Amino acid sequence: MVTINERIERVTALVSGLRLASVDLESLYSNKNLTPLESVEVFLSEQQRLRTEKQTLIRRKRANLPSEKTLETFDFGFQRSVSREQMLRLYDMTWVEQAFNICFLGPPGIGKTHLALALAVQALNLGYAVAFTTLDELMVTLKTSQISTASKRRIKILNSAALVIIDEVGFMPLSTMEANLFFGFVSSMAEKTSLIITSNKGFDEWADFLGDATITTAILDRLIHHCEILNMTGNSYRLQHRKTITQY
Repeated sequence: MVTINERIERVTALVSGLRLASVDLESLYSNKNLTPLESVEVFLSEQQRLRTEKQTLIRRKRANLPSEKTLETFDFGFQRSVSREQMLRLYDMTWVEQAFNICFLGPPGIGKTHLALALAVQALNLGYAVAFTTLDELMVTLKTSQISTASKRRIKILNSAALVIIDEVGFMPLSTMEANLFFGFVSSMAEKTSLIITSNKGFDEWADFLGDATITTAILDRLIHHCEILNMTGNSYRLQHRKTITQY
């Protein structure tokens, strides 16, 4: 006669052989009087839960967010050039399905990246593939894509994402080659992937750091064709709420 422990070992071996997630069978079925069909349902439901949990962790790792932000932690009282209502309208993420873009424009320290990350977290929570990069990091990735395995892997993640965030656009000038790489990347995303851009430069200043009026026009033409533009103003939140050593 087969003991309960032997049966558990057999089932565990089958689970492993079928490459299913490991399940604590004793706790899963403890104190439950189930029919055979109900037992199968309980087991498959647990497998689905574990698979969803694993996929969520993988999406978050691939997103490479510097931190996770929410609208609840954003100070709309301090930053009044964008409203909670505006952001909540974007929070349903339906614009991602239509490959719309969002541009947060304004001086440093006013919350552009915070809001971009809040939307990225919401997209991840809803099951979208997300990827975050600064423009400087993107340039390094694109320039080394032919020689670096890590860069090739990162480009694959960027190309497969439904939403890509490009942070710190305009902080540093680009060379002619880099401007062309940026144009190529934006063109490859157009109409199929949503972009969130944060920039400390207004669009009328982009030619200054891109170095070429023609390529600037071409990039903006693809970027703002379907785009929500949020021009943010105000003082730096970090400077206004800075902490010093002597405060402690």
